[in-house]
Amino acid sequence: MIQWYPGHMARARKIVNNDLNLVDLVLEILDARIPYSSRNPDLDELLGEKERIVVFNKIDLADKKTTEQWAEFYKRDYKVVKVNSLTGLGIKQLLALIKDLGNEINKRIVEKGRNRRDIRIMIIGIPNVGKSALINVLAGSNITRTANKPGVTRGRQWIKISDDIQLLDTPGILWPKFDDEDIAYRLALTGAIRNEVFDEEEAAYKLIEYILKIDKSVLNKTYGIEIEDEISYDVLPLIGRKTGCLMSGGKVDRSRSSNRLITDFRKGKLGGISLEKPGDDN
Repeated sequence: MIQWYPGHMARARKIVNNDLNLVDLVLEILDARIPYSSRNPDLDELLGEKERIVVFNKIDLADKKTTEQWAEFYKRDYKVVKVNSLTGLGIKQLLALIKDLGNEINKRIVEKGRNRRDIRIMIIGIPNVGKSALINVLAGSNITRTANKPGVTRGRQWIKISDDIQLLDTPGILWPKFDDEDIAYRLALTGAIRNEVFDEEEAAYKLIEYILKIDKSVLNKTYGIEIEDEISYDVLPLIGRKTGCLMSGGKVDRSRSSNRLITDFRKGKLGGISLEKPGDDN
């Protein structure tokens, strides 16, 4: 079982808990490929009745039909917006929703006899879910450091995203342990957990298993291989041979093959793939 809970994440949880009273609204960022697994189960307890918008990020990497199913699932309890923070898709809708909710919050403030003020927002999510990229596009400039690895956002900062909206960034938060092996592997495959912490070969076998259940033609089309009833252990060397991941003597390098497959998945080279759908684990 994969286990990873660095000390800075324990501190981040404490920071969020302490700062909640400073904000009016929370943006919870989920990875559209794993909208269930990328939710921190601690958040419901942490956030309580705090108003929340659920944001599906990286929608370009997920299956569109499955993403729509997840959106309908979460709309039962929350406002939901689907975005691609790298291209800006969905950002106008997100900003419009923030402004609408901000007006409602200020209306309640005025009704209590106080003056309108800036709406303060907290953005929260697990590592590598795209928080920094989303903040950049909301603010209209590259004001936060971004990288395709978990744990880059080290501290907190207030960011002005419009004349009347301030946003509080927070470090990525994961939970103390993974009680479900599939959740752990989905997080590892999508980059929420550092590669050094898990066995890439085992994760690659798991990814192949997921894809074979979803649509094995994805691997046929991407790598030009023929798959009948092979198990994941036998599929990986087929991919390795087609992608030139070979050792001396022509033997397939399973380690390189695993890294290539996972990297291709993360970059969307296999197409839009969702690793879970409503009803699988929830």
